[in-house]
Amino acid sequence: MIVKLLHDKGLRSEHAYTVACLTIGLSVASWATSMKVEPTGIDRADRWGIFVATWPATWFGLGLALAQYEGAQDLAEDLHQEM
Repeated sequence: MIVKLLHDKGLRSEHAYTVACLTIGLSVASWATSMKVEPTGIDRADRWGIFVATWPATWFGLGLALAQYEGAQDLAEDLHQEM
């Protein structure tokens, strides 16, 4: 239901995969920025990096769900055209 809604709104599996890859880079960037900017040291930087590093798994999972939905849609269209 959620996957269908997101697909209907224009989100595709490629978009989710792209965001997942970007969040990996964002995790490294947030860690490095926190190391340089915040005076609290490496502990806080590690927490920021780990917090952001949890996002790619969600986006990859959403990408897989969207890919399955798109595959089912393509199969349904193919079957409909054959009739």
